[in-house]
Amino acid sequence: MDLRKLKTLIDLVSESNVSELEITEPEGKVRIVKGGGAMVQYAAQPAPAAMLAPAVPAAPDTQPMPAPAAAPVGHTVKSPMVGTFYRSASPGAKSFVEVGSAIKAGETLCIIEAMKILNEIEADVSGTVAQILCENGQAVEYGQPLFVLV
Repeated sequence: MDLRKLKTLIDLVSESNVSELEITEPEGKVRIVKGGGAMVQYAAQPAPAAMLAPAVPAAPDTQPMPAPAAAPVGHTVKSPMVGTFYRSASPGAKSFVEVGSAIKAGETLCIIEAMKILNEIEADVSGTVAQILCENGQAVEYGQPLFVLV
């Protein structure tokens, strides 16, 4: 499904009284559920049986599951969109913020490039930058934590 169409659907669900939306198309199925934040599930349609390789039983996974990481303490600034994370306005420029920087609400924290548009991401609260959770040039997802402010 086209990324713009998916973003539009998420925005429509977020701004309406609809709590759940499911759309099925030839290339897959999308289900968007609103509950605090929008949750999106995308399932591609399975390939026809003739195109699938014969099933081979997998060996049981004997490794233990890793323990979930502890949630960061403080206010988490999350990505409002899918795109590429940049800490500065240009490659040679100084970063907008560093760990330990005191910031005010409305101050630019980073830039997320989406479809060749540079979007400044601003702090929604005042505080101090405790953690920067993304690397410069890293692809980020909608809702992905970017910064922890205390």
